[in-house]
Amino acid sequence: MSVSTPPPDLDQLPAPEARPASRLRPSLVWFVPVLAALIGITLAVQSLLARGPEITLRLNSAEGLEAGKTPVKYKEVDIGKITDIQLSEDRRGVIATIALSKQAAPFAVSDTRFWVVKPQIGVGGVSGLSTLLSGAYIGIDSGRSTEKRSDFVALDEPPVVTADVKGTTYVLKASELGSLDIGAPVFYRRIPVGQVTHYALDESGQGVTLGIVVKSPYDRFVTSDSRFWHASGIDVELGAEGVKVNTQSLASILAGGIAFQDGDAASSSPAARGTVFSLHGDQRTAMRKADGAPVTVVVNFPQSLRGLTPGAPVDFRGVVVGEVKTINVRFDRERRMVLLPVTLQLYPDRLRSSTRQREPHEFMARLISRGLRAQLRNGNLLTGQLYVALDFFPKAAAVAVNPAQRPLEIPAMPGSLDELQSAVTDIVAKVQKMPLDEIGSNLNKTLAATDQLIRRVDSELAPEARVTLQETRAVMSSAALTLAPEGPLQQELQSTLQELSATARALRQLGEQLSEQPESLIQGKREDQP
Repeated sequence: MSVSTPPPDLDQLPAPEARPASRLRPSLVWFVPVLAALIGITLAVQSLLARGPEITLRLNSAEGLEAGKTPVKYKEVDIGKITDIQLSEDRRGVIATIALSKQAAPFAVSDTRFWVVKPQIGVGGVSGLSTLLSGAYIGIDSGRSTEKRSDFVALDEPPVVTADVKGTTYVLKASELGSLDIGAPVFYRRIPVGQVTHYALDESGQGVTLGIVVKSPYDRFVTSDSRFWHASGIDVELGAEGVKVNTQSLASILAGGIAFQDGDAASSSPAARGTVFSLHGDQRTAMRKADGAPVTVVVNFPQSLRGLTPGAPVDFRGVVVGEVKTINVRFDRERRMVLLPVTLQLYPDRLRSSTRQREPHEFMARLISRGLRAQLRNGNLLTGQLYVALDFFPKAAAVAVNPAQRPLEIPAMPGSLDELQSAVTDIVAKVQKMPLDEIGSNLNKTLAATDQLIRRVDSELAPEARVTLQETRAVMSSAALTLAPEGPLQQELQSTLQELSATARALRQLGEQLSEQPESLIQGKREDQP
């Protein structure tokens, strides 16, 4: 049986106490937004802390580049990205904004280099093939400067040598570039040891300056006495030992190259960075002994200079002692004649064994006073090329030489061809002076007299000669009959020979008997004795 509880009296219940809600207690409704804000702030701070410097790069074109996608790589590692590409103010290029990573902050210095990496075929080979699939990207070469920089200009071509390549740079001076280009190889004993880094025209416009780098450890072979020359193409030499073909490599044949070798110095130290060398045209010229100071002389040739060109050799008895520099025309008012002055550059040290002798101009003046003369000679019968030959002519007219004259003048001698032409001219002149008409008239008279004489001989002497020949023929016939085998002379001769033979046999028998029985000459034969 259950007992029911009576309901409470509401009047007896305590009155409720009203308290205001606390404003300091957070509401769960705001927890999620606050948490999201904190996460966003944390990510933003981390992004700012991980973000590197922002730089701008000027390029000629944005071909192959895309904002937000094109990366910046160093040694194939991503260190940044292009965030924006805008046209430059002068509309001659584009400006790319690059955001580098924090680890790439040391790249934002003044000597850092940027370029666009894309497929390229050059002297050094094929590069950038990976971009065929991944697309172009920005390559970077780390600088070594401490000066910060934020704006850069991209290179038109990738650098030949990057900063991480160990080697030594040198400077070459040449009269012309030839077939060389950036990236052309540098050879040492036919081994590629370096490359051409850059080239530029001299300020004077009279030559070319090239920069090369020789990689380590081969740079120790570049000494103060090293000689450099063009190794482009194929060098063919025809000598006493036959035909010699000299070349460095297929690349040098197609695109040119440079080779170097030590000179004649017994001992030489390694060349310092930036040493300036001369770049010669070929190995023979490069390895030739130093010529010393040149001397400029002039020769006034009286004959035509057709076939003589600047650069033609100056020869002294088979030894090249200089070359032709310029050929001019000048009118001499005093002598009223046209002169053809040819300027020669000579190296006196090739004519003497020691450089301790007198001053070069004084030395040349002494040779001229002793009969040294210049003469044009034919160097090639097929092409008609001429060269200048120096030699001594003892019978040449003496000239007064002033060693202080600049340039010195060497008298000219007529060439062998000119002498031949002069001799032919003299012969023609003498022939023209001969009385050819009178000689022809006398010759006609002589021929007429000869014809009359022949006719007289034929009319007067021919019959007598005919009779004489008939008599001679008769005598010869009689002699033939007499000397015939059946003739009387032959028979008498045979009988005489037979009698001579019998007589000879009797004498032989008598001799034999006397040799055996000498007493028979007095006593008679033995068989005749009693």
